[in-house]
Amino acid sequence: MSNDVDEDGYNDSNRAFLQAFLARSTMTFEEAKPVLAAIFSTHERRPVLPEDVTQADLSSYIAAANTAISPFDLEIRSTLHQLPDDNGTNGGSHRVYALVNTTSDPLTQLATTYTADEIAFVKRILDAIFDTYNTRRSEAMVVTGMQAVQLAKVSSADRRESAATQQPQGGAAQSLTMQQAESVMKRLLDEGWLEKSRKGFYSLSPRALMELRGWLVATYNEEDDEGRRVNKIKFCAACKDIITAGQRCANRDCLGRLHDICMRNFFRMQQAEKCPVCKADWPHNKFVGERAITTTEQYQQGKRRSGNTQRVSNATASASAIEGDEQEEDAEGEAD
Repeated sequence: MSNDVDEDGYNDSNRAFLQAFLARSTMTFEEAKPVLAAIFSTHERRPVLPEDVTQADLSSYIAAANTAISPFDLEIRSTLHQLPDDNGTNGGSHRVYALVNTTSDPLTQLATTYTADEIAFVKRILDAIFDTYNTRRSEAMVVTGMQAVQLAKVSSADRRESAATQQPQGGAAQSLTMQQAESVMKRLLDEGWLEKSRKGFYSLSPRALMELRGWLVATYNEEDDEGRRVNKIKFCAACKDIITAGQRCANRDCLGRLHDICMRNFFRMQQAEKCPVCKADWPHNKFVGERAITTTEQYQQGKRRSGNTQRVSNATASASAIEGDEQEEDAEGEAD
């Protein structure tokens, strides 16, 4: 789509697109098409339909926007969506573009709109997603609403850690009420930091994964007490992005992980369904993300026991699945 530009290569059309993007924080190609069509229609003084907008048009405007915002340590980046769409098809078929701060600590960014106690609650949510519910046997990396609200209360260990790291005038983190915790979860969802699946599980959004990537790796990939490297944050062997939903190798010690859409393309190119790391047969029934919970017998039993209340069902069923996972892991450790 043609567009006259100023000598510096940036004009009102570019500014209008950047303003529209800043208002949304994230955007897909389908969402960008009507925005760009409206901009083109105004600039060219003729009707331009959304279906006339091409991927090349979007790429061109994103490149121009990135040039304009780079002095402010901002960048529009993209990643494939990992979760299924509302219609049940794999969401990885579309790319998500997000405005990312390239330098500052993401949790520090939240300090502009969240209180210290709310940020401490967000940190407990992240610990639950990437530590508590991300074990060697079950890489769920999700929480239910009930599990999140239960984290509103600061544990004794968290309070001691908070007191040790706070400035003298700051004091230790305080608990939130259940209502406050629910309000923070809603804000995180509305602002695009979290997303909620059709089964009621919360996980980090594509925007959050892009913006928090460095912090997540530095925080959750570390050596244990025995000096062994523990990688809680793992990456898709095909696209190299963080994986929070997809499939894994049957060998728990192998780092082979693939997003669902990456897996189909990867195996098509390789002409063999082998793990990209250890070359073992790919199992197709070992999952990363909420399916690590929802495909377990414990989860199904929990849903049957908990009746028709969806919120209670998900919380009790997923807790049952995690408890069963931990019991199996303990038994396996004793056997070793």
